[in-house]
Amino acid sequence: MKISAMALGDYQTNCYFVWDEATMECAVIDPGYDAPTILNYLGEQALQCKVILLTHAHFDHIGAVAALQQATGCRVYVHKNELSLPPELMGAPLQPTDYYDEGSTVTLGAITFQVLLTPGHTPGSVCLIAGDVLFSGDTLFAGSCGRTDFAGGSWDAMEASLRRLAQLPGDDTVLPGHGGSTTLARERKTNMFLFQALQG
Repeated sequence: MKISAMALGDYQTNCYFVWDEATMECAVIDPGYDAPTILNYLGEQALQCKVILLTHAHFDHIGAVAALQQATGCRVYVHKNELSLPPELMGAPLQPTDYYDEGSTVTLGAITFQVLLTPGHTPGSVCLIAGDVLFSGDTLFAGSCGRTDFAGGSWDAMEASLRRLAQLPGDDTVLPGHGGSTTLARERKTNMFLFQALQG
């Protein structure tokens, strides 16, 4: 499994590319901006975009989905609860081909993504685990967590989701929707929001 990332747009949203080196089949996670740049990268690396995996459906995470979907014919996965978000938070219509939920898996070559439903930032926010890597979207950041004051947000749900992530076994690398990478071990020790959730 190979992973690369680029931070795009005004909100510097992390767009992740995850691919199987044997097949060059690629998943694009949270393509929020700049479809031409994403498509150029896929072409330069000879990657076949097979799936788009969305951690949630805020505009800064889905803005380039339609163009990529049209250009590549890829499948688009999101949790169905995200379709309840108001249009001003989505920014553009979303036409998913598939819905995933707690316990779902998405397989791409030799890579399997496990879906964890982690509401709080939005009602259908998910985290994705592939191997020892956790793609945490806007649920968990290095030293922080996602906002819950937008429509569809819930602090109680966020605390429960953070508690769940803190209690995951092992020390996964955490690749969030914004900002730099971290690890679960580091966040358990230093993230006040995770600490607070564990006390709840």
